[in-house]
Amino acid sequence: MTSIHWRETVAQKRKEQAATIPKNWILENLPSNEILNVVDFPEKCGLLTFKDIAITNTEVDVLLEKLANGIWSSVEVTTAFSKRAVIAHQLVNCLTEIFIDRALARAAELDNHLKTTGKVVGPLHGSNLMRLPISLKDQINIKGIDSTMGYVSWVGKPAAKNALLVDILEECGAVLYVKTNIPQTLMWPETFNHVFGRTSNPYNRTLTSGGSSGGEGALVALRGSPIGIGSDIGGSVRIPSAFNGIYGLRGSYGRIPYAGCVNSMEGQDSILSVLGPLTNSIAGVKAFTKAVVAKKPWLKDPLAVRKPWSEDEYKLVDHGNGTKLCFAVLWNDGVTVPHPPVTRGLVETKHALLAAGHQVIDWTPLKHEEFYKAAGAIWGAAAAEDYRVATAPSGEPVVASMELSAEDLSVLPTNSVPSFRPPANGISAYELWQVQKKKRDIRQEYLDHWNATAAVTGTGRPVDAIISPCAAYVAPPHGMNKSAGYTTIWNVLDYTALVIPTGLSVDLTIDSPRPAHAFLNPADKTNYEFYNPVTFKDAPITIQVVGRTLEEEAIIAMGEIVDAALKKHLTISPSNL
Repeated sequence: MTSIHWRETVAQKRKEQAATIPKNWILENLPSNEILNVVDFPEKCGLLTFKDIAITNTEVDVLLEKLANGIWSSVEVTTAFSKRAVIAHQLVNCLTEIFIDRALARAAELDNHLKTTGKVVGPLHGSNLMRLPISLKDQINIKGIDSTMGYVSWVGKPAAKNALLVDILEECGAVLYVKTNIPQTLMWPETFNHVFGRTSNPYNRTLTSGGSSGGEGALVALRGSPIGIGSDIGGSVRIPSAFNGIYGLRGSYGRIPYAGCVNSMEGQDSILSVLGPLTNSIAGVKAFTKAVVAKKPWLKDPLAVRKPWSEDEYKLVDHGNGTKLCFAVLWNDGVTVPHPPVTRGLVETKHALLAAGHQVIDWTPLKHEEFYKAAGAIWGAAAAEDYRVATAPSGEPVVASMELSAEDLSVLPTNSVPSFRPPANGISAYELWQVQKKKRDIRQEYLDHWNATAAVTGTGRPVDAIISPCAAYVAPPHGMNKSAGYTTIWNVLDYTALVIPTGLSVDLTIDSPRPAHAFLNPADKTNYEFYNPVTFKDAPITIQVVGRTLEEEAIIAMGEIVDAALKKHLTISPSNL
């Protein structure tokens, strides 16, 4: 294809996308670009009814109860979230594929089934789990619908079959209605591609929504979806969750089936991408995880782990039954010291947990920079060639920057590779083996390091979970998310990690710059000089709760404890840092 051809393909795809939006849902009163925080706009725009607002503001567990009891129909709930999703899209450009008519037909079938049989369809259709609309990251295949991955070359090539997770969700009674935006290649902690453009942060549209599940993060934050499904290889669920102030779970390799999704760097199986939920409540995280593993995905996906939901693990039997936990705070990773708002979130979390009767100690980071270097070498081994192969049929350039100037297609290079992941030229197979061996060895060191904390916790057990930053900063301006170290570390270790919003956001008075510390390295100095609270105005403050490999049930339970402690603490004692 010529460059003209690929641009024409983009223009046609955007025209087709626009045609899928109901005309009476297109708003004429959108806020001007000068209005940065648009979180409250959906409820003020006039499109949503009082019932729509009530439905979309209801947490997942209550939604499920009302759906199961027939108080709200599936058509009503699907319509409400569809309308709010379309509003969100007009505000922050978060959607790729929109198939609302198909979703409403599916919702009507579910309503009719409940009416005629008195029974729900599967655990996602009512009961005490969930039955509700679910949005999907663009890479998750739905038969008959494009999964472009932000590649012009993949436009107009609808999936021949569903991803396994889609089959499971539909068996459970879920309603699928939209897919969401991603960066080209997926391997970016921000969201921009030539096909659909850039997704912004609804709390401050000059800031990034994160990536690569940035469309999901923004959509869920605007309550255009009760649960969105993203993927995470270096933080791609957790970074958008953190930057948009919502909950997001990175489970261990194979806990949620990945079969049938499209991806970058397929065949790279040293650090695996995983699927996980983004939602406005931990109830949504639990409901999704419990329902999916109940379908025994290991019988259909050879890489899925054979591990049913464990109530004993959820009850924290291996963690003193949850009565007195010991958390360890990672204040910094030994590479980059976090900005003041991030540290304030950690401090408030510590105070909340102490007030709730738990113990909190400091976590000493171990060789985090070595983990980061290993991840970069593994991903970069053949990344440049992978991207060239994907883009060659269309002739589109590989996105080399997430800065706003990237939207000016006339100045983009044609043969670049994203600068986020060195080395662009890769390494030999033997060199790759040595990196993977090093990764294995330092994983063993980290496990031993964790186990050794039993000597200092006072509980007789090692640390139950780590409280970690999600990044060295809250959501930064577009093009400025230069590192994903605070999330990538847990991918390389294959630890379970759950993002929890603290309920705080950047405060121009409280979060003033701190005096310079002894810089760890030039990058740390650059990060310190980058901070200005005005730049990050209104950005949410979040933390991660990190557990060991395959501890999804325990981390969800401990996440509930942390979440409840934060809510109580901030109600009784608002932050005064």
